[in-house]
Amino acid sequence: QYLAHVPPSIPNRHIDHGAVLETGDIIAIEPFATDGAGVISDGALTEIFSLVGNKPIRLPAARKVLKEIEPYRTLPFARRWLTSDKLDYSLMQLEKAGIITSYPVLKEIEGGMVSQAEHTVIVTDDGCEITTK
Repeated sequence: QYLAHVPPSIPNRHIDHGAVLETGDIIAIEPFATDGAGVISDGALTEIFSLVGNKPIRLPAARKVLKEIEPYRTLPFARRWLTSDKLDYSLMQLEKAGIITSYPVLKEIEGGMVSQAEHTVIVTDDGCEITTK
């Protein structure tokens, strides 16, 4: 519970092998379409983070940010949701300490336009139930 971006991974293209989904599995399906090469890489900008540990941190501003993000538990949160002072420096210190992890904005390697959608699905005995509409 409260974990994102964990196996199984469902590729956007055909592969000869893969995970077998079972009743009760909850997955996110996040296809994307592009007019570029169809390959993505990490960009320089980071806007999404998640809490991965809990250690003492010396910087008071970082402790304040940590208090602000604790309600999200291990769910991802956006930088724009936070209001603390010295936010960028605090996030950098929290990541350096292994308390949070960052998810860089993904870029299409040829600079192509990208569109993306997402559905969360619960696998049932007779198919699946889409929980996002």
